Amino acid sequence: MSGNTTRTAIVTGASKGLGAGIAKALAETGAAVVVNYRGHAEGAERVVEDITAKGGRAIAVQADVAGREDVSRLFGRARAAYGPVDVLVNNAAVATFAPLSDITEAEFQREMTTNLLGTILTTQALAAQDDITSASVINVSTAGTVTHPLYSSLYVASKSAVNAFTIVAAKELGPRGIRVNAIMPGPSDTEGTRAMGYPGSDQEAQAIAATPLGRTGSPDDYGPLVAFLASDDARWITGDVILASGGLR
Repeated sequence: MSGNTTRTAIVTGASKGLGAGIAKALAETGAAVVVNYRGHAEGAERVVEDITAKGGRAIAVQADVAGREDVSRLFGRARAAYGPVDVLVNNAAVATFAPLSDITEAEFQREMTTNLLGTILTTQALAAQDDITSASVINVSTAGTVTHPLYSSLYVASKSAVNAFTIVAAKELGPRGIRVNAIMPGPSDTEGTRAMGYPGSDQEAQAIAATPLGRTGSPDDYGPLVAFLASDDARWITGDVILASGGLR
């Protein structure tokens, strides 16, 4: 992919799952990658090892994107290692699937703070750099904002807000050469969905039956799309929210 050979990318929540796949895909294009994690240090270091073993450049940095001081430290570490950050992938997220009656104030704060406020804080930090002339922000949303699965009201609400933020931020930051897009992954086989018992479940079977391409997604399905959006090949694309779900809608 052209245009990424000198770029510095931060991928939040990249110690496993889609974030890990995205981090590796960006490294394969030549970008220096900062693998952000909140609590899974071993997973983040494995991602770094996978990247560096193939000749890529990567470091792991712990930070909670829901806190401004942590975000500032994350960007500071990235800049000290590789220079200005011109690719930001907002992948860090939390999700709880539960009936409406079970949603608590604490869970609302946890999901909205990580999923929405975290995306805002990191985008602010990228835009605050005065030594970049172009950049690409890619927010990881969910196909659930289109399919509206049962018991996902809080998670889908948070990601719907991320979609709206993406479109508005693209208009605001476009004059500075900062593009902002989002992708909406469909159901995928990751450590998180395995922990929830999704692979092999009735819910997965129903989703596969409704997916034209006939399978569950994997982290490898999303990395190339993000790498494209981060590159100069996507220089005329901003403010888009792209469904990447194998046709599930």
